[in-house]
Amino acid sequence: MTIRERIEQEEQKYLSPFASLSINSKGRDVEETECDIRPVYQRDRDRILHSESFRRLKDKTQVFLLPEGDHYRTRLTHTLEVSQNARTVAKALRLNEDLVEAIALGHDLGHTPFGHAGERALNRVCPLGFNHNEQSVRVVEVLEKNGKGLNLTAEVRDGILNHQTAGMPYTLEGKVVRICDKIAYIHHDMDDAIRAGVLKESDVPAHLVKILGDTTTKRLDCFIHDIIINSLNKDDICMSEEIGKAMQELRAFMFENVYQNPKAKGEEGKAERLVENLYRYYLEHLQELPDWLLGVMERDKESKERIVCDYVSSMSDKFANHTFADLYLPDSWKEL
Repeated sequence: MTIRERIEQEEQKYLSPFASLSINSKGRDVEETECDIRPVYQRDRDRILHSESFRRLKDKTQVFLLPEGDHYRTRLTHTLEVSQNARTVAKALRLNEDLVEAIALGHDLGHTPFGHAGERALNRVCPLGFNHNEQSVRVVEVLEKNGKGLNLTAEVRDGILNHQTAGMPYTLEGKVVRICDKIAYIHHDMDDAIRAGVLKESDVPAHLVKILGDTTTKRLDCFIHDIIINSLNKDDICMSEEIGKAMQELRAFMFENVYQNPKAKGEEGKAERLVENLYRYYLEHLQELPDWLLGVMERDKESKERIVCDYVSSMSDKFANHTFADLYLPDSWKEL
């Protein structure tokens, strides 16, 4: 018996009857020889962790564009916080932690530079539209490894695709990531907003403080406990009516006071125009795209609009800024 087979047997004995067992995976699009040590979801987790798109998340915006300070979240730290919250819930509910972690680490791989500003820009300028969750799936299926993809299991790809509000994963592990993504960004975006002086703790509505707690840490603890308590021994991931409603109100409060606040988001119009200009430039200069990406376009009969979106969306904030400067600014101006 291999180590992988022993782990698969232990999953069957220990995990909840509602958990996704590695041995029951729907599998990969391309069959592979099984690893003798790692079950399929652990293997997926490792592939995502070692991918180039995962490493680029460290230089992609979460909420604040190029903040002054070392403690603001990036898209990478957001991803890690989602993963940790989701694993805490999964462990308590005896769900498959490897599957949860793989989905969490991969859910934002397709995000653009400059956060949702870049996403809005590409969605507006590209006639095919652009959504980061769909792009994340495209990254793992097609774009990683210079067009070879990561060949992940169906369950991981489903969880990545359906992590937004509009979607619903078919595994409980995917549902855990979906709700923990919302909890993570509400928690850490408020923490960053307070750090930036955009919000004060006293701005949080008193009735929400009474229900959820008077610090970001207490509110996070409240959310996690509520999910676990209300999802135990159920074939669903859910919150109590009171806490669920309070979370939605807190999310609406964040949209009004942070996500649409000129102090936090006033520079995003510039970022959007930068992304739009990069898209239009490469649409007219396809020959300047990487050879492997042009190979994907020819192999898969993709439109030039989709391929240009692939390239621009993959950029980090820093790379997008430098590329724009190289394309549009005289060399002497770059030192000003």
